[in-house]
Amino acid sequence: MTGRNLPPLSLHVPEPRFRPGDEADFVDFEMPVAGAVARPDIAAKPDAMRDMCYAMVRVLDDDGRAQGPWDPRLDAGILLKMLRHMALTRAFDERLYRAQRQGKTSFYMKCLGEEATSIGAAHALDYDDMLFPSYRQQGLLIARDWSIVDMINQIYSNKADRLKGRQLPIMYSVKEANFFSISGNLTTQYPQAVGWAMASAARGDTRIAAAWCGEGSTAEGDFHSAMTFAAVYRAPVILNVINNQWAISSFSGFAGAEETTFAARAVGYGIAGLRVDGNDALAVYAATQWAADRARSNHGPTLIEHFTYRTEGHSTSDDPSKYRSAQEGNKWPLGDPIARLKQHVIALGIWDEERHATMDREVAEQVKLAQREAEKNGVLHDGLKQSFDSMFEDVFEEMPWHLKQQQQQMHDERKAAGI
Repeated sequence: MTGRNLPPLSLHVPEPRFRPGDEADFVDFEMPVAGAVARPDIAAKPDAMRDMCYAMVRVLDDDGRAQGPWDPRLDAGILLKMLRHMALTRAFDERLYRAQRQGKTSFYMKCLGEEATSIGAAHALDYDDMLFPSYRQQGLLIARDWSIVDMINQIYSNKADRLKGRQLPIMYSVKEANFFSISGNLTTQYPQAVGWAMASAARGDTRIAAAWCGEGSTAEGDFHSAMTFAAVYRAPVILNVINNQWAISSFSGFAGAEETTFAARAVGYGIAGLRVDGNDALAVYAATQWAADRARSNHGPTLIEHFTYRTEGHSTSDDPSKYRSAQEGNKWPLGDPIARLKQHVIALGIWDEERHATMDREVAEQVKLAQREAEKNGVLHDGLKQSFDSMFEDVFEEMPWHLKQQQQQMHDERKAAGI
C-alpha cells in the first residue's frame, strides 16, 4: 500500500526558548554590525532590496556612536527632544500604571523598552501625516506634544474624556493630532490606513499614512488584505510591525518568527521591506524617513519590522512570569532605547548625567501635575461621569424617531423616579 513504509505525520508546535525558571541567555544572537547595511535609493525596486528584509538596520554601535549610511545626522535640538519625549513616555507609563493599581482606572498598557519605535517614527513624519496606531503607541501623541491631561482624562473615563467613556482606557482618538482611533480588534487599522493613503493619493494630496501592529497580529486577515491593496495601488503608506517577541502569552514563533523575519512578509507582496533595530531611535528615525520619502515620491509602500522587546507584561491584566523567564528583559541584547540614545548624546558632548537626571525629575513632575489636573474631572471608579443622554448621541447625523422616543421615555422615567 502507498505510504506503508513512511513515518507517521507530525506537527511542529513552536516553543519559546525560555520558560519561567529558565536561565535566559542570548549567546547565540548574532548582533548585526551598526552601519553595515546599505541604504538603497528611495526609488529602488522591491525585488532589488530583498536582502533588507533579512538584515537589520542599525545606526548606534555599542559605544553610542552613529555609524554608516543610515545615520540621519540629526541636529542637537532634535536629538534632545527625542530623548525627552522617550523619557516623558516612560514617566507617563510608570505613573498611570500605578494609577491602575490604585484603582483609579481599570486597565493600562506600558510600552517600556519600545519607546523608540514610536518616538523615532513620529519625529521623522510630518505632523499632518495620518497615524493609525495600535494600543502601545502612546509615544506618538507625546511626540506630537499632545496634552497629557487630555490623555489621562481618557484613561479615567471622566467628565472631560473626549470619548465620553465609550472606549477602553488607553484607546485614544485625537483628530486634531491626526491620530486615528485605537481599536482593540487587532490590525483593523491596517486596511484603514491603506484606504486613507489611497484616498489621499486619489485627491492629489501630499499627506501619507503610517500604521502600527504587533508581530502576532500579522497572522490576522486584515493584515494581508491591507498588504494586497497597498501593493496593487502603491499606496503612500508605511506599515510598521512591532516585533516585541510576545503576543500576550504567545511568543513570536506562533506568528511565523521561527521560519523567517516579519519584514519578509513584504517580499511576497512586492513591497519594499526593512528590518530595523527597534531599540535604536536613530535607526527607527532613518528607516521611517526613508519610507516616508519613498511614499511621497510615489514609489509605493514600505513594511518596516521593528525588532524590539516587550519588557513589561502585555497589560495590567497580564502576569508575564507565568510564561517567560524573568531574566529575559534584563538580558535583551539590543539594550534599552533611552539608555542608548542617552549614551549617544553624551558622546557628542551635548548632554551629561546631571542634565539627564534633572530631565527625569522634570518629566516625572510634569506627569504628576497632569494627573492631578485630570483627577479634578474624576476617576473611573467615582461613578458615571457622562450624562445619560450621551448614549443617544454621536451615532447618527440626525437622530431617528425611535431613538428620540426612547430618549424621551428615559427622561420621563427618571423624572417619575425623582432622579
